[in-house]
Amino acid sequence: MKACTPATEFLRIKTLAEQGVPQAQHSLGFMYFNGDGVPQSHELAMAWYRQAANAGLAHAQYNLGVMYQKGQGVEADFAEAARWYRLAAEQGYAAAQYNLGWLYAKGHGLPQDTEQARHWFGEAAEQGDPGAQNNLGMMYETGKGVPQDAALAVHWYRKAAVQGYARAQFNLALRFDKGDGVEQDSAQAIDWLRQAAAQGHAPAQFNLALRHDKGDGVPQDSVQAIRWYRAAAEQGHVSSQFNLGLIYDNGHGVPRDEREALEWYLRAAAQGHAAAQNNVGQRHEHGQGVPRDPAAAAEWYRKAALQGFPSAQYNLGLLYDSGNGVARDERIAIDWYRQAAEQGHLRARFELALRYETGRGVAQDLRAALAWYQRAAEQDYAPAQYNLGLLHDRDDGPAPSVELANGWYRKAAEQGHALAQFTLALRHDNGQGVPRDFTQAFAWYRKAAQQGHARAQLNVGLMYFAGQGTAPDMAQASHWFMLAERNGEAAAGRYLREANARQGGALVPLAGAPVA
Repeated sequence: MKACTPATEFLRIKTLAEQGVPQAQHSLGFMYFNGDGVPQSHELAMAWYRQAANAGLAHAQYNLGVMYQKGQGVEADFAEAARWYRLAAEQGYAAAQYNLGWLYAKGHGLPQDTEQARHWFGEAAEQGDPGAQNNLGMMYETGKGVPQDAALAVHWYRKAAVQGYARAQFNLALRFDKGDGVEQDSAQAIDWLRQAAAQGHAPAQFNLALRHDKGDGVPQDSVQAIRWYRAAAEQGHVSSQFNLGLIYDNGHGVPRDEREALEWYLRAAAQGHAAAQNNVGQRHEHGQGVPRDPAAAAEWYRKAALQGFPSAQYNLGLLYDSGNGVARDERIAIDWYRQAAEQGHLRARFELALRYETGRGVAQDLRAALAWYQRAAEQDYAPAQYNLGLLHDRDDGPAPSVELANGWYRKAAEQGHALAQFTLALRHDNGQGVPRDFTQAFAWYRKAAQQGHARAQLNVGLMYFAGQGTAPDMAQASHWFMLAERNGEAAAGRYLREANARQGGALVPLAGAPVA
């Protein structure tokens, strides 16, 4: 017996279809839709699906709904799609029940109705449709259209996950990770992540990459991190693209590669990732991996700044402040500084405080300066802490207070701010707002002196010379006088000669002495 050829099979099905057999009409529509043995034609596919659908064939009704939803062979029409899905759904066709639920959830083609969405997802889920099971899980997780119930969410996610549905595997992993609706179990979380990632689910791949990147629940492994970031990035997952850029930028687990970093930043930036846009701007501003182009930098900063990214707002402000790549405009610069500062950007807050203190580009306002210095100081920014101390020290300032000034000087000094260390030393030296304490004064002078502060070097020398706050030591005194003189303190020369004389005129080199 000879096997049917595709042409013979087509003629057989076409004959049956023309005789009004619904199954044959659906099969003929399917052949035209896929170009199976005939030239592909969505229009003819729709015509034959419609005849089968009008005869009540559920899967033809479903396929007709899909074509209306996607605009295949006809103008897209969600309402008409919903009509055909409903006819199939009411016959128990699970895929149509799922799609009808989705249209209700989104409000496409019919009024948004979470109760109807839950109903149709539930009907499909009970028949084992994994997409509907996953969506039902999401509804129970968020309490959208149903009472929130984490355990029921896990129940439905698991049903879909064991069928290999990647989205449900990812959602189940997150529940195990947080212990939400199920006992917390990192090993189970990672296992479900791996299953979803292996199927190409980009969010799972990103999550798995993050874990390998940080050593979170798995051994730190940059090779595995890059593998999974890349798998997700190649699918357009924007955070993976950005993180790959960071990895190549910092040489974390791979040789540092500015060109590769820029490529991934650009791909993320093109999708609107604000941090990537800011990084692309920095590369154009500084000529890092690309020719230096401040105008291009300004455009990239602007894209990120308009999304509210504070670092880009600050960087754009700097360009307007200097007229670099854009026309110089102090007013626009200050506006960008303010937007960044209001979002907590440290340097923008400090810059805005400086403007108000000095009246540069804005009306001088010491109270506003104090407020912005305070915000930056509370973020442990030592220059702001020092300047806040200076402002509290001013008798004409908005809040004169020696005690507050000294408190901020100490905070800055403890972070290594040389001017604050010198100022705090002076306070202990003179007993200004603190008990007079030469030992404390000497300790703070020395810290500032070791950072090259010339006046502090002179004062350290004087305290060694006089034995004040420390034991007398002419060799040490000479050393510090010499550094102070070298750094411009003219008075240090006279003391240096006297200290040398007191030790017999020979300046003995000090092993391990601080470098100016």
